[in-house]
Amino acid sequence: MDSLRIFARIGRWVLTALLFAAVALCLAITIVPRFLDRIYYRGPATGHFDGQRFFNPDGDGDTLQPTPGGSRAGFMARYLLGNDGRPAWPERIAVRHAPVAPRVAGQAMVATWIGHASVLVQTQGLNILTDPVWSATAGPLGIGPRRVAEPGIALADLPKIDLVLVSHDHYDHMDLPTLRKLWARDRPLIVTSLGNDSVIRQVGVPSVARDWGGRVAVRPGIEVIVTRNHHWDSRWFTDRNRALWSSFVVRLPGGNVFFAGDTGAGDLRWPDEARAYGPVRLALIPIGAFRFVDGQMESDSHIGPIDSVEVYRRLGASTGIGIHWGTFRLSYEGRDTPPRLLGAALACTGQHGFVTVPPGRPTVITPYAPPVATPAMARAELLRCLDTPAVRALR
Repeated sequence: MDSLRIFARIGRWVLTALLFAAVALCLAITIVPRFLDRIYYRGPATGHFDGQRFFNPDGDGDTLQPTPGGSRAGFMARYLLGNDGRPAWPERIAVRHAPVAPRVAGQAMVATWIGHASVLVQTQGLNILTDPVWSATAGPLGIGPRRVAEPGIALADLPKIDLVLVSHDHYDHMDLPTLRKLWARDRPLIVTSLGNDSVIRQVGVPSVARDWGGRVAVRPGIEVIVTRNHHWDSRWFTDRNRALWSSFVVRLPGGNVFFAGDTGAGDLRWPDEARAYGPVRLALIPIGAFRFVDGQMESDSHIGPIDSVEVYRRLGASTGIGIHWGTFRLSYEGRDTPPRLLGAALACTGQHGFVTVPPGRPTVITPYAPPVATPAMARAELLRCLDTPAVRALR
């Protein structure tokens, strides 16, 4: 018994030492930023760039929080000591891989969720890949949240990729080892927003960067438009907002593809701006990593289902797929809370066509058809509709 107490005491000492080391690292980063800061972009000031750093024109009050739900030191202490109160996730999720066609011709469209924000969209003979992440962890030097669901398509089984969209430089969206492998194998056109091309170039991979509203021609009749969303960026804490975050519209015959990237709600006018580029046949919209305290329905730079259904309505999309959930444990909600809450929110608003799919299952996207008009539901009214025992039980 005495031996057990000694080992427990040693374990607490080790965890305490690790905590203080982590806090010391954060302080060092704050005190000596010149060693870790980077300049990713230089250009004139605009409505979302002050000449040094980018910002959200609809306000940055929410995205400036050090960590969702509290201070950085408190967050790290709870994480290291294992008492953050998060519901348990499974260690591993089995993924059933299905055959993927080399190409999908004409206006037919197939989408396969790889996991998190990575989706393969096949149409018009093009293979389009969003925020490709095949690494086992989302963080620097192999440190960070580990994926619980393996990629829905093994990298070796991925068809030749023609176009890659990279929304911003957070590690769960910009995976440099994956981008390097894709470039070496396929030489795809990689489109991103300002400054991210500098980060991608660090591994010898070229990309095309545009400001919000910028366009990149893919081939006649098909182009990528870099569009606004509401987020922030950083690779090393002190390089915050040195590169721009974005969503994308891929203009296609038969209806566009919209990829929201990683985003909070902000003013929620950015979906309207994307819709103005033409009818949206497929919308890829985040629904997870939004809860950091019990009952929370959204968090600074991540939308949850109650905002996702409003994004879907504003886009006027005929089909939506929920992404950014169930792959990396980034927040405090249970793994299956996002799709279950999405189903409840859709039932309240009376919307259809917005679904979640298992990773690795190719999903045929129906031709564009104007959705049935759905009136806007005030946020307070939606929250009242969701105030049920079943929803309250979701963690």
